[in-house]
Amino acid sequence: MNPAVPHLAKLARLFHSGRFAVLFAAALFATPAAPAAEPLRALLITGGCCHDFAHQKDLIATGVSARANVTWTIIFDPNDTREHMLPVYTNADWARGYNVIVHDECYGYVTNITFVEGITRAHSNGVPAVTLHCSTHSYRMTATDEWRKLLGVSSYQHEKLRAFSVVNLRPEHPVMKGFPARWDDAPDEMYEIKKLWPDCVPLGQGEGTTGKHVCIWVNTYGKARVFGTTLGHSNDTVSNPVYLDLVTRGLLWACGRLDDQGQPLPGYGK
Repeated sequence: MNPAVPHLAKLARLFHSGRFAVLFAAALFATPAAPAAEPLRALLITGGCCHDFAHQKDLIATGVSARANVTWTIIFDPNDTREHMLPVYTNADWARGYNVIVHDECYGYVTNITFVEGITRAHSNGVPAVTLHCSTHSYRMTATDEWRKLLGVSSYQHEKLRAFSVVNLRPEHPVMKGFPARWDDAPDEMYEIKKLWPDCVPLGQGEGTTGKHVCIWVNTYGKARVFGTTLGHSNDTVSNPVYLDLVTRGLLWACGRLDDQGQPLPGYGK
């Protein structure tokens, strides 16, 4: 018997039953799979005093990439002198080619106004920013306010290292969806916030010995969205899934890749 005969008979039965037409139409009009989104290109700039940046850079990059479609370029400068000016910023086009810059540096005694405003200019022109922990105190001694305007907050000192709770101030905000109503952070540093700039939106707050201080927020600086947090002193905090989830949502929000439910837009989740 011709081996093709049974298959022809089956095809004929499908055709007469109408199922053939349904299957043909489904194949003809099926929506093709959406092409994979290009990963977000993130630049992590880190280094300075007082923190284990050598390990935290990897905790951040690996943790975020496990949660979102992000690839990394990491610039880690081991110079821990507080007056050190990171060489990367001496290039006028230092932010070109990146979708977002993650600032995790700690250089609080840099006072060169031209240098600092060269950093902020890239963000004012539209490059999104994520600012973590000691970046809040970087450049705090300079006379220009542009770094503080970029951050959205002004801070000049922090309390002693200790455990404290973080209260979710805006659970309806996409960045804070999924963040607990109250989160007990590992021993961390409560940064004293002296000023909130006009476009800063507080999202999370900790209670310190000097009062209640915003420790999670979003901001707008020029054309750029900015996500910031003062949390992240210790490796215990930086490796915590709650912290990494938060930073990932903040980064996606800054890049316009987070939906209203706090989920990555199609192609940007993992």
